[in-house]
Amino acid sequence: MSTAPSLARKAAGRGEPEAPPAAPEAIINPVREPWEDLVTPRVILTYTRPDYQRLCRLAQATAAPRYLWDCALRAGSWEGQPVTIAAPAMGAPYAVMVLEKLIALGARLALALGWCGSLQPHVGLGDLILPTAAVSGEGTSQYYCSGEEAPGPDAGCCALLRQGLEEAQTSWHAGPVWSTDAIYRETADLVRRHQAQGVLGVDMELAALFAVGRFRQVPVAGLLVVADELATLQWRPGYRSEAFRQARRQAAELALTAAARWSADHV
Repeated sequence: MSTAPSLARKAAGRGEPEAPPAAPEAIINPVREPWEDLVTPRVILTYTRPDYQRLCRLAQATAAPRYLWDCALRAGSWEGQPVTIAAPAMGAPYAVMVLEKLIALGARLALALGWCGSLQPHVGLGDLILPTAAVSGEGTSQYYCSGEEAPGPDAGCCALLRQGLEEAQTSWHAGPVWSTDAIYRETADLVRRHQAQGVLGVDMELAALFAVGRFRQVPVAGLLVVADELATLQWRPGYRSEAFRQARRQAAELALTAAARWSADHV
């Protein structure tokens, strides 16, 4: 687990990220096969079919999908910019496998749109979270980073999402999140520990996705919708609430807008 000081350093924001340390060469590397088409430079990766379908409708991605394993890819556009929608890719290992391949196919920006559980009393159902760091409680990110600091998003992409959130009429929070593989092992002790560190929510993928982005030097950022609450140490699900449904609609538009406004200058 990352310590509170390392979270604070990450959450405070920095300038351009340092290049990742040299790592041993892997035996298997993601490559574009001769029969594979490129994807657009801008990609939005999401984890559920409902969010994928909404993003495809908004981006008018009407062509038949192609697939990376069981993850569907469809190209559309938003504000005149082409964007690829990819989903579902739930859980850190699978999401990273998909992201690695998307980068090999030409992705130069990846925004992750997902759901999370709230760990703080002031973060409620339907609120949006802009993750500024991610505590690694999953098993994938350790292969991409040293573990000395919590993986974080690309500063430029995070700024674009923040700009959209500031312009929107919605409740949102910025801060660290905790990524875990074990959604049925979110114990009271673990929740208390992360609450004490100021962690806002819990998801399954972002620590690993942030680590890959830094390792591959491709900007990655995320936006999360609060789907359930754990702050009282009792589970309060909100998947059927109107607040959650409305927040998901807004989050999809915010992610598309940030992707469209991104340029290489933000790297």
